[in-house]
This record gives sequence, C-alpha cells and structure tokens, in this order.
Amino acid sequence: MAKRSKVAIIMGSDSDLAVMSETAKILEEYGVPFEIKILSAHRSPDDTARFAKKARERGIKVIIAGAGGAAHLAGVVASHTTLPVIGVPMETKELKGIDSLFSTVQMPAGIPVATLAIGKAGAKNAAILALEILSLEDRAIEKKLAFFKKVLVENVRKKNKTRHLL
Repeated sequence: MAKRSKVAIIMGSDSDLAVMSETAKILEEYGVPFEIKILSAHRSPDDTARFAKKARERGIKVIIAGAGGAAHLAGVVASHTTLPVIGVPMETKELKGIDSLFSTVQMPAGIPVATLAIGKAGAKNAAILALEILSLEDRAIEKKLAFFKKVLVENVRKKNKTRHLL
C-alpha cells in the first residue's frame, strides 16, 4: 500500500510544472510522500474549493500552491482550509512575477499564505518550509534538515578558504 501524501503541490497551470518540480525533487530526497495537481482558482474554482476542504481528511499536512499572474490559487485554497498554505509566485513575461508576488502576498487578515520568492528559489524554499513544518512531529525529517543546514554552513566556510575575495 502506498504511503498517504503529506504534502500537496498544486499549480494553476501545467506551464508551472517546470518550476514546481523543484519542490517535488526536494520532497523526494527527504522521502516525504506528496501529490501534484493542477487546480485553478479561476478556471476550476469548484474543484479547487473541494480539494482544499478535503485535504486534511486525506492526510495532507501542508499545501504548496504555485501560480502566476493574478495568482489567486494559494489565497483561495487558504480560505477553504485550516492547513498551512505556502504560495510560490510564478515569473510572468509582462511583469517578471511581481504581479504574481503581489497577488499571493496581499492576503486579508485571517487568511494567511506564507509567500516565498518568485520562481525556482521559491519552489525550493517551499519544500524546505514544508519539511520544517513536518519536522515538528517527525524527528527523522528534523535530523535531515539539521544536516542540510550544517552542509550549507560548511560550503560557505570552504568558499572562504579556497577563494581570494580581493
């Protein structure tokens, strides 16, 4: 029997998959079961609301939503659940993702969305933030994250030893 997904990765369009696959890669590295779906706040609002309302009972602990342009997906999902929702704004041609960032981050009081950086950096950090949330109840994930952070420090120290900065 397959493990129940703990994280849901959702995106407004299949064009967001190249960026949101960065989230999936990190969750895979940590062995965290997840699901991926395309849901649209505008094109499939009933499906989006139904997904959000049923996520907790299906075992989901964190929802990561990537969307571009009007980027209402994370906010709409957050309005239908009490689970933590992490928003990843997608880069756009016209405004380079600033439109997506503003749409994701400007939530009314009472409907929080943890909004991360535009694009791949945000997608990667969304996975790390989801793992940090899961680590509150999973010591194995916490240990892997502690090691990850230690490697980050070691890499910076190595660069200082091997590179001439002036």
